[in-house]
Amino acid sequence: MTASNAHPDNGGPPPVRFAFDRRTWKEVAHLLGDFPLSLLAFVYVAVTVVVGVGLSVTVIGLPLLALALAGARGIGRAERARARALLGVEVDEPSPLGRPADGGLVPWVWSRLKDPVAWRTVLYSFVRLPWGVLTFALTLVGLIVLWPVLPFLAHAMASADRAMVRGLLSPSDELERRIAELESDRGVVIDTAAADLRRIERDLHDGAQARLVALAMGLGLAKEKLLDDPDAAAAMVDEAHGEVKLALQELRDLARGIHPAVLTDRGLDAALSAIASRCTAPVTVTVDLTERPAEAIEGIAYFTVSELLQNVSKHAQATRVSVDVWRTDERLLIQVVDDGRGGARLDGGTGMAGLAERLGAVDGLFALDSPAGGPTTVTAELPWRARTAHGGR
Repeated sequence: MTASNAHPDNGGPPPVRFAFDRRTWKEVAHLLGDFPLSLLAFVYVAVTVVVGVGLSVTVIGLPLLALALAGARGIGRAERARARALLGVEVDEPSPLGRPADGGLVPWVWSRLKDPVAWRTVLYSFVRLPWGVLTFALTLVGLIVLWPVLPFLAHAMASADRAMVRGLLSPSDELERRIAELESDRGVVIDTAAADLRRIERDLHDGAQARLVALAMGLGLAKEKLLDDPDAAAAMVDEAHGEVKLALQELRDLARGIHPAVLTDRGLDAALSAIASRCTAPVTVTVDLTERPAEAIEGIAYFTVSELLQNVSKHAQATRVSVDVWRTDERLLIQVVDDGRGGARLDGGTGMAGLAERLGAVDGLFALDSPAGGPTTVTAELPWRARTAHGGR
């Protein structure tokens, strides 16, 4: 049959050269691959998952089942790729299953055992075998005997395949994606908190603690000389007085690094103006807020600007910096712009990657625009999360 001897009103099948187009052949290729691939997936699932479940009463059963489910995710990934290439199905990849924050074998096994993506892939593998046998047989018969109606048959079976992929291999809902993101973010928060605690411990040990130990020793020597050499004792006391002042200043600096009192008492405007005064370049601070955000968000905003201004002082060689803070709907926006040399990168060792991770852990965003030669513009976005009645002012 050719296009010239088929009339659109004769009730017959459409012309071959229009029906057997590229899409049809891709659908046929997908259907012919259903049986061998579904057989392999079925054998994998039947052996590993069933054996894992059967041995679950032993020590190796649950770890084996967890490994089987981790492998099932790979099957789902391959099937989604095949559906995208041959059926044109655009299915989002489920969020990767992150490493448990507390580590260890038991948390890893448990996270795999409760993975809904892997279990849906297992179900898909069981369902696909009988369907794969049917589609393979019908497509093969269609190529040999029923080729005039093969395009319609292939499209109908491919549509069922598309529905199966969307129903069983796509992310179940936004909640599943958010859970995976929050599990990953929790690890970032824990790592950040641990790093901050180590920094505080190191600063105390190397700074104020060492100074106070020296102060105690000096006062002990002054006490011994008090009667024999009052002048030397007085000099030692004067020196100890100076050490006390330095220790107090170090403790104030450390406390400011944890949570500055000016931020608690007067908010972002005053707190950012205070850190701007310590920058090596002149800084203009503009805070356009009619109320204060949640205390935790306010703290993150403060330390974000603080670290950005430290980067300007260390690396930018800027002559002018602006800091703008404002609110849009339920988001707090921060923009820091300097006229320095530019060239900053998230992987450039200036702490930008750490800032991006910290903001991401609280559902925030971090954008860096820093062409060589400048200027550098950093935009940060945080959820507003207004203060509760018992926690705010």
